[in-house]
Parts: sequence; structure tokens; C-alpha cells
Amino acid sequence: MSAHAPPGGSDVPPAGPTEDAPAASPPRNGLASSAAAALATLALLVLVPYAHPSLRRLQLLTPLPEGEGLVVVPAPAPAASVGETALVVETTEQAELRLPEEVALPAAAAEIVPAAVALEGKPPRPIEDPSGQAMTPFFRALAAVERKAPGSIARISYFGDSIVASDFVTATLRRKLQKRFGDAGHGFMLMANAWPGYFHNDVVRYATKGWQVSRVVGPYAKDGLYGLGGVSFRSQYPGVLSRFATAETGTFGRAVSRFAVDYLKHPEGGRMEIKIDGETREVIDTRAEETASVIATYDVPDGPHTLEVWAHGPGVRAFGVWMERDTPGVVLDAIGIQGARIRFLDKSDDAHFAEQLRARNPSLTVFQYGMNESEDGELFPLDQVESTMKAVLDQVRAALPGSSCLLVGPMDRADKKGEVYRSRPVIPKLAAIQRRVAEQVGCGYFDTFGAMGGSGSMGIWARRGLGGADLAHPSGAGAEVIGRWLYLALMEAYEGWKASASAAQP
Repeated sequence: MSAHAPPGGSDVPPAGPTEDAPAASPPRNGLASSAAAALATLALLVLVPYAHPSLRRLQLLTPLPEGEGLVVVPAPAPAASVGETALVVETTEQAELRLPEEVALPAAAAEIVPAAVALEGKPPRPIEDPSGQAMTPFFRALAAVERKAPGSIARISYFGDSIVASDFVTATLRRKLQKRFGDAGHGFMLMANAWPGYFHNDVVRYATKGWQVSRVVGPYAKDGLYGLGGVSFRSQYPGVLSRFATAETGTFGRAVSRFAVDYLKHPEGGRMEIKIDGETREVIDTRAEETASVIATYDVPDGPHTLEVWAHGPGVRAFGVWMERDTPGVVLDAIGIQGARIRFLDKSDDAHFAEQLRARNPSLTVFQYGMNESEDGELFPLDQVESTMKAVLDQVRAALPGSSCLLVGPMDRADKKGEVYRSRPVIPKLAAIQRRVAEQVGCGYFDTFGAMGGSGSMGIWARRGLGGADLAHPSGAGAEVIGRWLYLALMEAYEGWKASASAAQP
């Protein structure tokens, strides 16, 4: 069967173009000035280094040998613009980005902290929650899953920058949670790779060329409609395809019982065909007088399946697909946006973004930002970093009043001069801002910077195989450490919550 519904239910007005937005600038809802938007615009990714193996070290978001991690090579930043850019490379399996289910840590990691080797037991930092209530909705969802309540799913929507775009940290956290509580599906994915380093573990994805994209990092969509993942896709011609399938190997992602396609009906829409396991399930005419986002769901017997979205012509506009199962467990959406700062989430039309969040209905939203803010230094004033961050989180909290939220603090970041590594002085300032905002809006906070060892730690991590060669990203082993630390911190807080709840019962 299939079901089509506007996200969030009938009480949410259809999302449409922002009436007062000028045609030549992106729609805004009042958080950032045009100067801030220019500072925040993502550099266009350079594809030339992919043409020859000798240029591999210049490729964006490509893992380097010997556990060096992900390296971002910034290109000159273009001026902010409204429009689309063509995806000229097919979305295919990027085996070099895949993380094994068990990541072996370099022996030198033992010289940093014992927890980096043991990876079990007590985390180096707890989840900070001055209110004592920030994580309660998520923990209630976990408790329902743990007792196998029918229909229970603990759903996590995890937003972040390039680390999350490559499913670093999030893959480890997803696997650890699903191993303990059950695999309820892979979650949300973009229609295609909006950046060369976009990747998801434990699922099979493919897309042809022929998608045009607008992104919250630019070029911007005039109407501010980007779906949940910050990217709007539009087909250029007939035959454009996106495919999503269960994993063929490994422990996780081997079954699905429900696909959901998040797309847009609009006046210039085209025809879209949905195939499941090679058979046509539905042909949808996405042309409509009024613009509105729609969620089309397709139930299948729990097991291995493939979904295909075919554009029969230009004008099909879609955001992404999610995969879930009708079994108690955990789902984790890795919603990574390369080059993003948290304030970029406000590029979306407010009503539309709230609608998308409610349609996904996560028990927990997570925000892992700071790397690109550290690239800005203090050129974007830190008081505005704080105010815009708070405004975005206030929007999310208003859209999801019954869910939990968690901020994952920035990693340390260093510069190397000669043989000397020096942490960027803005990092502890950003960490302090995130901790303060988390308390103000009622979110939990995980101190990644402190867990790593504070100032000077990235140089040590890089020398011990846990930090990337760019001294900004983790290596695959470093991402494994952070992901497991997050898992341990969440489980420590969860067990404490369960103990308190049990003691409070008569």
C-alpha cells in the first residue's frame, strides 16, 4: 500500500514561496544579514582532483591512507546566489568511505586516554543537563523500545557538517544503539550526493546525473524549501533516477518494511514513477496549483528491498527518502551538510522546516557544529554566533516540544607551524557558547573538546592516528572513538534516568 500526506498533518499550512522575499536574494526569516550570509556561504567543491589518482590528496572529503581521516581543501568562496547547480557525477558506492563495523584503533592511541582503547565503561565526559529533563523524552522512547512495546521507535535526527555528511561518528553511534536496542531502519538520506563526500554506511545508494540542486549553503532556493536535509533536488530531463536499497553485507541495514519519499507538489512539477523491487508501485503527477510538500509512504514485507524514484521529465522536485522497519528499535538520520554552520539551517522557510521536523517526529535531535565556525574565526562575531544558534534551536524546540535535543561540542582544531601544533583560540570560545546556549534552550551538551583533552589535543590526536591530516577532522579511528564516547555518555545518562524513575515509583 501507499499513503500520501502533507508532513505534519492538516493543521500545518502548506509551505510555499516567501511572499516578501526579493527575487534576487534567498528568503530569510531575520537571523543573518547579507554580509553574514556571504561569510557563511560554502565554497564550491572542486571536481578536477577526481580526474587523476595523482591529485587524490586534493580531493574534497576523501579519506587518506594510514588513517589520516577526512581533509577539506577549501576553494575560493563564490558570492551568495539564488539558483541551482547541476550534479555532474553519478552517486555510486564509495567503498573508500565505508567504515568497518569494528574499527581497529592505532596502538599509539593508548598514549592519549585509556578510554580510547577500551571504548567501554565510563565516558570521559558525561551528558551535561542542568535541567535534569533535557533527555527525558528520548529516554522514554528508549525505555519503550527496550520493553519491546508495539510500534515503538526511538528516532534520532542528527544534524551536522562534513563529519556527519560522511556518516563519521553517526555510523558508530547508530550501530551501537541498534546493536543494543534493535535495528528499526536506516533513516533519512538525500536523493543523491549533493557533495562528493556525502555517504551513508549500511545501505546501498545510487543516482544518475541529471539532478539540479539548491542548498542551504548555496546556491539558494528562491522559495526556501529544502526538505529535512537542507537540499532541494529537481530533475533536468526524463530518466533521472535515484535508488535506495537495503545493505547486501554486514550486520546492519539488511531489512526494511517502509519507504517514505519526501517530495514537492508545485506548479512546474513533472511525473515521477515509484518502483519497488523492479515493479511499478505508483506514477505520481507532482504538478499542482499550490506548492506543498508531501510524504509518500510504501509498505513492504520486512526484508531486503529496493526503491527507485524515476523522473519522467523535468520539474520533479524531491528532498530525500527514509527507510524504517515495523519493529522496536532505533533509527538515526545522519543529516550532514558540508560547509554548514548551525545558523545555515535558518535558510529554510520557517514553516516548511518545522513541518519537515514534525513529519520525521524524532525523539532526539542532535546538532554537531563548530568546525566551519572555527574556520570563520571571529570574522563572524561570536555574539552573533550565539544569537543565531539560539534562534535555530528555539525554532526546533518550538516545532518539537515533546522531544529531546543534544548539542555535541566542537572538536579541537589546530594549525601546524614547523613541528609545533597550536589549537585555534576560537575553539574553547565556541565550546563555551554551545554549552551556554544548550542550557538556555533546554538541550543536553556533550563536551567533545574536553573529552579529547582540551587545548592542544588535536595535535596529539593527529600524531597518534586519531586526527585527520587537516587537523580539523577525525580519522576513521578518531570518529569511532567519538561515536563510542557519545554512546557511552548517552547510556550512562539513560541508566541514571531509569534508576531515578524506578526510585520515584511508589
